[in-house]
Amino acid sequence: MQLGFCGLGAMGQLIVPRLMEGGHTVTGWNRSRDKADALIAQGMKWADTPRDVAAQSDIVFSIVTDAKAVKACALGDDGIIAGIKPGAIYVDMSTIEPDESRAVAAEFKKRGATMLDGPISGSPVTVKAGNASVMVGGDEEAFERAKPVLLAIGPKVTRIGGNGLACQMKIAVNLLLMVEVIAFGEAVALAEKGGVAREAAVDAILKSVAASPVLGYRGPFILDGKMPEVPLADVTLQQKDMMLALNLGRTLGSPVPLAAAANEMMNACRGLGIDGNDFVVAHRVYRQLGGQE
Repeated sequence: MQLGFCGLGAMGQLIVPRLMEGGHTVTGWNRSRDKADALIAQGMKWADTPRDVAAQSDIVFSIVTDAKAVKACALGDDGIIAGIKPGAIYVDMSTIEPDESRAVAAEFKKRGATMLDGPISGSPVTVKAGNASVMVGGDEEAFERAKPVLLAIGPKVTRIGGNGLACQMKIAVNLLLMVEVIAFGEAVALAEKGGVAREAAVDAILKSVAASPVLGYRGPFILDGKMPEVPLADVTLQQKDMMLALNLGRTLGSPVPLAAAANEMMNACRGLGIDGNDFVVAHRVYRQLGGQE
């Protein structure tokens, strides 16, 4: 198929090659063109605006930072909505507020077009390994048409329900992931305080019933010299998702006390000036609180 992709950041850099490997032609756009150079070298075509991307595509994807960026990319005279072809589908893979996603979908519906929210669950590690999952909200018929393309990104593609519900599910999943990683750091710090070597503590957890895929690839980052120079998700990025969870909990009247606690650990990381690291660095906050650093 002729595909479009707007937003060539860390995740876009990995998703576009998978789409091309699936036999699709991809036309891309990014606010700064230099991020497209490597993908162009791999065969991606370039367009100067999201409108131009949409005009050449049967399905248009976007993955950007927040709702403001989604609206800038999707709406307006040079947005995807201005160029989308009759019968084409717009899939936004960003992690944003469900109501914001629904509002954008409503604008596309007014134009006779279809938008799906399709946030991806996975880090660069899982995307590279072909193990990422995609949750989709929106029209079922459009989902079925888009599903074969989405399967080129990862093997687990699930329709959650109507527009916005995939975004809501993604926020819930990220809440769980965040709390799990923060609790991991707390557990290791507790074991260390009692005399267990950090390496032994991490190894024991990864061999225990508490082990999980995210701890499998992220847990070892807390070992000396193992923190990656380029984080999978730094403190600021991950805290953005926790703020989405806290705001969603407030809006729905659903308690999220563990999300609040995890968010405070991100505040502590920022206060200590270690927020440029992957957010598993919260382990260091626990060590400092326990007098170990």
